[in-house]
Amino acid sequence: MALTATPLTLGRVRTAVQYASFVLLVYGGRFGVNLGAAVPCFACPYVRGCGGQCYLMGLQGVYGFGMGLAALGGAPMLTALGWLAVFAVSTALLGKAWCGWICPFGLVQDWFASLRRRLGVRERILGGRAKRRLAPVKYVLLGYLVAVPPLVTAKLLHQDFYLPFCNICPGKALLPLLAGDPQYLALNMSNVVTLAFSTLLLTVTGVTLAGAFFKERFFCIFCPLLALIHLLKPVTALRLSKGVEACVGCGACRRACPMDVAEVQRERAKADVQTGECLDCGRCAEACASDGALRLRWLRFNLFSSSRRHAARRIRL
Repeated sequence: MALTATPLTLGRVRTAVQYASFVLLVYGGRFGVNLGAAVPCFACPYVRGCGGQCYLMGLQGVYGFGMGLAALGGAPMLTALGWLAVFAVSTALLGKAWCGWICPFGLVQDWFASLRRRLGVRERILGGRAKRRLAPVKYVLLGYLVAVPPLVTAKLLHQDFYLPFCNICPGKALLPLLAGDPQYLALNMSNVVTLAFSTLLLTVTGVTLAGAFFKERFFCIFCPLLALIHLLKPVTALRLSKGVEACVGCGACRRACPMDVAEVQRERAKADVQTGECLDCGRCAEACASDGALRLRWLRFNLFSSSRRHAARRIRL
């Protein structure tokens, strides 16, 4: 009997990259992999044996403004600027592919979405008004995690505020669990501050798990790292662009988008349809059946272009 090759689709490539990245970033340190302290995704340093460290921790802590501002012009400040440069270069090269293709916590959320589909539960779609109200939250969180550590350095806040976002990040509770470490699921009763933070961590984690089940990439709506990456959009090489003349307005792109981005469908003038919520996952381009209507581009190179043939192949699978 002849063997039939499984058709290669963008979705299959993305899934392969996600799992390879997950193994590298969650378990890579056990095999000598160390990608440094400026990884532009949730490579959680609380995971023993992780292969890199999320830049948000560095931005708050010893590689960021918390220590850097305490020694302007000194070694800590130079170190902070060095890791900022590494983060900026990494983001410039891959843009939001760090979110849509590489982030381990993004893959965990995708698992919950897959479970929902298998159980036949319908996804909850956010309305336009709710999206507009929630969109600024990630920027508020970004401001919070940058502003608080210098206050700790200046002794205006308790030292346990030093990593204000890590203390409530659901990745801190869930990703170590995948490495066999459940310690962050327990309440820390060392003092009132640690108890409050650990209680809030468990609450945020529970809400995130429930949200990820009913809404794809729920936590990404609030992710301050996505906000930080988007601020660097003018220098990123990876872009989602639209051939407006080829779009028929069918809405397949919007239905496929895990972030419910409507601008990709609605835009009728600009080629740039990469919004603040876009993850550069390419699902919209993959679902589009109009030849050349949506493209993932790296500088001047077309990485993927929507086509009737690819959309039909994806539907058959």
